[in-house]
Amino acid sequence: MVHRVGYAPGVYDLFHIGHLNILRHARSQCEYLVAGVVSDEMAELAKGRRPVVPLPERLEIVRSVRHVDAAFVETVPDKLETWKQVRFDVIFKGDDWRGTEKGEKLERDFAAVGVEVVYFPYTVHTSSTLLTRALNALVTPGSGEARPAP
Repeated sequence: MVHRVGYAPGVYDLFHIGHLNILRHARSQCEYLVAGVVSDEMAELAKGRRPVVPLPERLEIVRSVRHVDAAFVETVPDKLETWKQVRFDVIFKGDDWRGTEKGEKLERDFAAVGVEVVYFPYTVHTSSTLLTRALNALVTPGSGEARPAP
């Protein structure tokens, strides 16, 4: 029997339904799922800002999801370097990567080592970026205090 190891990397900041969907779908396509939780420093390099929720808390949240067998802290930007440590057979990404320069590079790099790249639908209506914007909008500019909800 083939034991397929899957890898689902992400920042997993402000954990939401999109994150849960990716982990659920990923687990359905492998026997063992490792979730890669991007470090605060790597998230800042990739997105230009640090996560709202610090790494130890994000790691604990992701580890606690029943679809996840193990969690790994990503500390390097190169997914191939991560693969050398984790040794997965398939990597799961949101389909917002499909057809992009970074997605095509990912596919080329992993094809060279026999790793399949599988895309899942990106949850457009909910993302950590949108949640952060919504939270920021609740803060009155200059006061640092939250506005009452309408």
